[in-house]
Amino acid sequence: MRERLEEKRWSYGDVARRGGISKSTVHHLATAERPAQMPQPTTLQGLARGLGLPLDLVRRAAAQSCGIYVYEPAPEPEVDMLIASLQQLSARDRGHVAALVESLLAGDE
Repeated sequence: MRERLEEKRWSYGDVARRGGISKSTVHHLATAERPAQMPQPTTLQGLARGLGLPLDLVRRAAAQSCGIYVYEPAPEPEVDMLIASLQQLSARDRGHVAALVESLLAGDE
């Protein structure tokens, strides 16, 4: 994001106005070393609009800055299905899935 701001000589305010999001949100996303969580979809849409970049590119960059690896394409159909379906689970159910994965991975050691 910082490269795009420098390239276009835009301020945080410019991107915020173009994208319909707050200047503080743009500032936080541009300056945070590693965001604690993935930005909301509407924030990513606004950021993409504000930066004049494709949403997929912005989403992928945001995921990577949060330490989330983005598989493209997924290495196996099961992985693709798991990734896609996690968004549909409740927070409680995602916690169960995470605990199961941790348990399975610990069993491999």
